[in-house]
Amino acid sequence: MRIMPGRSDAFLEINHSIKAKDYVDYKFEKLKRICESAPKERATNDGRCAYRFFTKQHKDLTILYGLFYKNGRKIIPKNLNLDPVSIAIWYMDDGSKSRDRDVYLNTQQFSLLDQKKLLNCLRKFGIKARLNRDKKYYRIRILKESIKNFMSIVAPHTVASMEYKLVMTL
Repeated sequence: MRIMPGRSDAFLEINHSIKAKDYVDYKFEKLKRICESAPKERATNDGRCAYRFFTKQHKDLTILYGLFYKNGRKIIPKNLNLDPVSIAIWYMDDGSKSRDRDVYLNTQQFSLLDQKKLLNCLRKFGIKARLNRDKKYYRIRILKESIKNFMSIVAPHTVASMEYKLVMTL
């Protein structure tokens, strides 16, 4: 999400690998009322193929931008409320698993205070998690005892191309 210099309203770019075409299409279906054109394939500089779309500049997105960005940096608002769909989208966008034993939410771009806010949001769903040092920064690691619960929340809302992120061997 960004606001272009000289413009007053924000817009959103959705951009994923062509392998996640159904996920981009899913997002487009949710946002199409504020889009001018459907997703398109595009070659990247390194020879891969991406699939993306843009929303129009929109006042509602500008409101969200004001809640989630401060001085151009991503933040977590104090009153953030998550639901199962938003947790699933978060995981599909920024989540990963390692060897079906470790599940992470890549939150390295947020301050430690904001990451603690996210941990509190997850606790409301009975998801136990901790901050895990990833080289220089921290990210959220779902504790092993909560992976089954976490997956039961995200799996019903996960699109086919993102099912590889699900942990099914617990």
